[in-house]
Amino acid sequence: MRFKTLLCYPLALFALTVPMFAQQPQANITGKWIMTADIFGSPTYLTMELKQEGDKLSGTYTGDKFEGQVKGASFHLLATGDGGVTSDVNATVKDGVITGTSVETHPSDKTHPLTYSFTATPVPVLKRGTPQRHEFVPTIYYRQFSPFNKPVLTVAPGDTIHTTTVDAGGSDMNGVKRVQGGNPETGPFYIEGAQPGDTLVVHLVHLKLNRDYAVSDDGLVDRATDNDVAVKLKDNGKTIRWHLDAAKGVAYPEGAGEGLAHYTVPLHPMLGCIATATSPGAQSPPGTGDSGSYGGNMDFNEISEGATIYLPVSNPGALLYLGDAHALQGDGELNGNALETSMDVEFTVDVIQGTHLRARRIETPTHIMTMGLNGSLDDAMRSATGDMVRWLDHDYKLTPSEIAQLLGTASEYRISEVADRNAGIVLKINKDRLKPLLAKTK
Repeated sequence: MRFKTLLCYPLALFALTVPMFAQQPQANITGKWIMTADIFGSPTYLTMELKQEGDKLSGTYTGDKFEGQVKGASFHLLATGDGGVTSDVNATVKDGVITGTSVETHPSDKTHPLTYSFTATPVPVLKRGTPQRHEFVPTIYYRQFSPFNKPVLTVAPGDTIHTTTVDAGGSDMNGVKRVQGGNPETGPFYIEGAQPGDTLVVHLVHLKLNRDYAVSDDGLVDRATDNDVAVKLKDNGKTIRWHLDAAKGVAYPEGAGEGLAHYTVPLHPMLGCIATATSPGAQSPPGTGDSGSYGGNMDFNEISEGATIYLPVSNPGALLYLGDAHALQGDGELNGNALETSMDVEFTVDVIQGTHLRARRIETPTHIMTMGLNGSLDDAMRSATGDMVRWLDHDYKLTPSEIAQLLGTASEYRISEVADRNAGIVLKINKDRLKPLLAKTK
């Protein structure tokens, strides 16, 4: 549909013209604004930052710079985006609220423009009080990363939450089935002050296994098998129960055959899923087995204790979900699942305003990481590399030549996921390589 152009592509060129307005008191509109566009009855959130100096206007619209003019309490603008799509906007300011109408016209179909209305309100000041700790016991779990689910708890930036998850099949720490399977999530948590266009920061403080077993199986996913291997494993697919020995810090398969009778693996608790809710204007909320720019079912084994995850915010309050606890997972989640279990989770939240992050990012004490998620490993690698290029450009102010030199000598790639619809590739850069560059960002 034509309106997807508006939702998916930022406006590259922004021109503002002033027709003959009735004389009205001039309203200063300097500041950051959240726009709610009504497109066929579905709200979609956009952002703009305006700086007014007399009748001159400058700033950014969905992250892109523009210059223009304003007169009185009304303004008219003509925006031209990628592909030549134009948005003809008429708006007024009253009592601190901008209301307007946009007519979007695609160059290939000028006879059928899309008309929608919008309102815009100033971005609230982000309040940071004394950090609080919250104990939250979930009574309901969700199986979509939906913006329409009622928040289970409201917290402030800097707060810490301690809660629990069920396993991917919906069973809790006592083995009691609480919800249908498919990675049911704890949440959503509403973070005060988080607005569309911001970045939600989630730091995993503690991940603690809360029962002594996990389940997996003995299959291998299609992406990991050729024809010969597929034939050899054709009778596989049995459920395997693993004992979790927290005292010794290891797991081993219960009732193992002779070959694995003495096999153990070190426990490494991690979260398979962590996400912000998708935009209410999306076609439908994704299921908790899926992944995307919002995070989701990423199944990356370095999303563990001590990691920090950066997620784009698409809704007021961000609406944070988490779940799909694993006691351990090898790269790629080759069995189609990991050592699926339940977990106690403690995490802190924060908000970075106005960053317009395109996709999830990860940081550990030793590395910064970008994650590509796509239908093929090749495309996932391109996505991970592209986002790292943007990170090094924006935060470290490197030239294209310097970026290429750094990536060519410091890149570490990991296959994070091949079991689901999206394959995952993670690009890691060791912070030791970045230390000499930090002075340029200050």
